[in-house]
Amino acid sequence: MRLIVLAVVFIAFTVWSSTIAFSHGLLGFVTLAGREPWAAQMLVDLFLSFFVAWSWLRHDAKERGIPAWPYIAATLTLGSIGTLAYLIHRELVGRRTAVAASA
Repeated sequence: MRLIVLAVVFIAFTVWSSTIAFSHGLLGFVTLAGREPWAAQMLVDLFLSFFVAWSWLRHDAKERGIPAWPYIAATLTLGSIGTLAYLIHRELVGRRTAVAASA
C-alpha cells in the first residue's frame, strides 16, 4: 500500500511540477524570490529542508546499501521529486529483501 501511495504522489507531483516549470521557466521561483520577501523565505526554507533530507537520505541509503548520490543530485535539480524517487527505491529494496529472507 505504501508503494502505491508513494507512486501516486510521485507521478502527480512530477506532472504538476513539470507543468509549472515549463510554463514559468526553471528559475521562475528564484525570480519571484528576488521580488517578494515571503518567496525568499520559502526558498531559504526549501534549502534547509533539502539539507535535512540529504542528511537523512545519505545515512539511510548507506544503511540499506543504496547509492545516495543519484537521489541527492536529483533532489538538487528536481526538488522533492528526487527524494520521492529515493523513497520508492527504498520501498522496492525493502520488499526484495523481505521476499529473499522468507524464501
